Amino acid sequence: MQEQQRMTELQLRQLQWRSRRGLLENDLLIEKFFNAHGPSLSVAQGRAMTELMNLADNDLLDLLLRRKELQGDIDTPEIHGVLELIRPAPLN
Repeated sequence: MQEQQRMTELQLRQLQWRSRRGLLENDLLIEKFFNAHGPSLSVAQGRAMTELMNLADNDLLDLLLRRKELQGDIDTPEIHGVLELIRPAPLN
């Protein structure tokens, strides 16, 4: 049941450090995500976030702004869930 276990404070700080990006737009969305959801992130969500952070800045921004959708190995339910938490609300 470690998947549902919350990340430790150390794991969360490491993930936040790892999540720093070169594009300001990414940083702003990711900072808002951590402010809203950081303390409640599960270990599984932390792994999903790490997978997103392995993407190049422009690819990540395209996903966050819904210009592209997940494909290939990173197209998993866990990563979809985290991506939806990071994405800004769609404009109607």
